[in-house]
Amino acid sequence: MLQKINNLKNILIVRNDRFGEFLLIIPALRAIKESYPGSKITAVIDPRIKDLARCVEFIDDLIFWPNTGHTPAQKLRLFRALRKSEFDAAIIFNPSKEFNFFAFFSGIPVRVGYDRKAGALLTHKIKDLKHFGFKHEIDYNLELVSLIGAVTNNRDLSLNLKGCITQDAADIVIHPWTSDPVKQWPIENFVELAKRISKELSRKVTIIGGPEESKNGNQYFNGLSQNILNLTGKTSLNELACLLSKAKLLISADSGPVHLAGCVGLPVIALFRSDMPGKGPKRWGPTGKNSLVITKARMEAISVDEVFKKVYDQG
Repeated sequence: MLQKINNLKNILIVRNDRFGEFLLIIPALRAIKESYPGSKITAVIDPRIKDLARCVEFIDDLIFWPNTGHTPAQKLRLFRALRKSEFDAAIIFNPSKEFNFFAFFSGIPVRVGYDRKAGALLTHKIKDLKHFGFKHEIDYNLELVSLIGAVTNNRDLSLNLKGCITQDAADIVIHPWTSDPVKQWPIENFVELAKRISKELSRKVTIIGGPEESKNGNQYFNGLSQNILNLTGKTSLNELACLLSKAKLLISADSGPVHLAGCVGLPVIALFRSDMPGKGPKRWGPTGKNSLVITKARMEAISVDEVFKKVYDQG
């Protein structure tokens, strides 16, 4: 940890990729607010998670910037907006040559990030060793903000859901999808698991997923049982957070809902491969109380019986 920097009051943070990664910066934002009381944090995020980002109490303002290609005109507008805002510091959580340039050329005096992708433009930087998976992503994020002396003793995830209401309360929630095929447990296993939980444990099961998974959700999970409700593609992120806050357990491979569950205090049974440290549970595993991880060198080696027993043991 370095010493605090005087007069940091207007701080820009950048985390404009997927919502799971975004949620894991919450303790780092808490560290900034605790170490720099009265500071204003403006977050650059993907616009698809804007409603969820508004539930993070440490964020004061938002800039929407998809993590995709942008036209020269769009880049010029953002550059002018950054210069006009007169930020005291920029903290770039997901390494980005684009934002290293934006921060430098818009005159932000304190520029924090990882020493890659034009890292020479940063004033405070560390080597990006996250692919080794030595520690949890939360701790990597806390390490980054410690470069400006920001610390906290509270690494919990949290959201303010503002009057959360759901009519789809479930005992067991299953998220059977991942964004990375190498982390995918076979869909057929999730189907069998859902049917066994419904039949043998008489528990209500809800299947969740994003709009991009709606077709597969309908194909595999519609009409299985009256106790199995398929909500794939039918909830916003905030509605999903609300649903998870009322449930008893989430079963999922490595995915954003694992961390969303951590924000609302829901225990997780998470399925991981053990042969990829940078994508493993030490870096990406659930952080919530009473959560557990089942890990094997191959996802196919995790049996339905093994997962079902853990569900049964959870009560």
